[in-house]
Amino acid sequence: MALENSEPTTPDIMLAFYRRLYPFKSIFTWLNHEHAPTKLFTHREFAFTLQGDVYLRYNSFANAEELKKQVCSLNPTRFEIGPVYSARPRDRKTVRPAAFCPQLRELVFDIDMTDYDSILRVLDRALRDQFGYKHLLWVYSGRRGIHLWISDREALELTDEQRRALVGWLTVIQGGKEMHKKVNVRLGSKPLPPSLASAYKMLEPVFHDLILADQNCFASEEGWDALLHLIPDKDIVQNLREQWAESPGRSSEDKWQDLEDEIAEKPSKGKGANFFQAAMTAAKEDIVLQYTYPRLDAEVSKHRNHLLKAPFCVHPKTGRVCVPVDPRTIDKFDPEEVPTVTQLLRELDSHAHAENGTAEHHSDWERTSLKPYVEMLDKHVMGLLEETRKMKQKTDLSW
Repeated sequence: MALENSEPTTPDIMLAFYRRLYPFKSIFTWLNHEHAPTKLFTHREFAFTLQGDVYLRYNSFANAEELKKQVCSLNPTRFEIGPVYSARPRDRKTVRPAAFCPQLRELVFDIDMTDYDSILRVLDRALRDQFGYKHLLWVYSGRRGIHLWISDREALELTDEQRRALVGWLTVIQGGKEMHKKVNVRLGSKPLPPSLASAYKMLEPVFHDLILADQNCFASEEGWDALLHLIPDKDIVQNLREQWAESPGRSSEDKWQDLEDEIAEKPSKGKGANFFQAAMTAAKEDIVLQYTYPRLDAEVSKHRNHLLKAPFCVHPKTGRVCVPVDPRTIDKFDPEEVPTVTQLLRELDSHAHAENGTAEHHSDWERTSLKPYVEMLDKHVMGLLEETRKMKQKTDLSW
């Protein structure tokens, strides 16, 4: 997915963005789960990438104002958020190494995708239905990817071993380019597990619209050869290979229909008919999942000490702000419409000109097209604050 109208950033633009637009207060409350600072924030690691790729780790701050002051002082190209440590990261040299370790961390996912809608909803539903998580924040990465932060207390407290197990459960597509068949989710002749059956139902239309019609993935010889490697019946593979070699211009939709026709023409009676139909149904399901199921960067999710770019940072090449997205309306999300940092500063300047002044406001983002995205984060934060309030109420009652 090539993004047009990219607006690369400059240090002056970034400094103006941090001073006037970045929602430090909202980010603080999101990480802290309360209005007054707690260890969820004060013991949190922040890492800064400066001009010239200088990387500064183990920064920590007492509150949102201190974070803003340091960000404006360093003027990083971006900054990342890490785990909550047993001691304040900036004090790590004053404590024994064994006493400095990551304790809490949002469960995070980094997904590289070129199309968002149903694919994102599949993962959102799986995490809510299978694991019971409620506080999911999806954030566009500024170019092609999307990040997910899960802030439920149960997610924060997961050990590295538990994170690995959870990622393993969610990983459907495995193997690199050298491996043809990357999906093996059935046990013998049994149907798909309920979670994947639900995902498949959502992804089958995506396969037809995106993989066959839009991307035309099987148009080239390389493309249709990859498809043939996923079909378990040698006769069908041979027939299709000959047919497509003679008519290389057939579209991916045509080729998929050819496969359907070959399956239908096989004898439907006899001892092996049921086994054949089950095998081909399984093969088609695997193909749909392989081409459409979200691909997870598992290493990002497995370890508590992994750092991930903070929401509302700016992608240095596109100039687009890494804004939250709503999985319920993701089919309407267009990366081309995500505001760039220069666009936002122009909006601010036009407001200042209209008001005959250049005074900075406390929440200048409210006067720009960044407003709905910050409000989306604030709505998410309200759920976390309410959860914290209920937990404290339970603790008080238990005494």
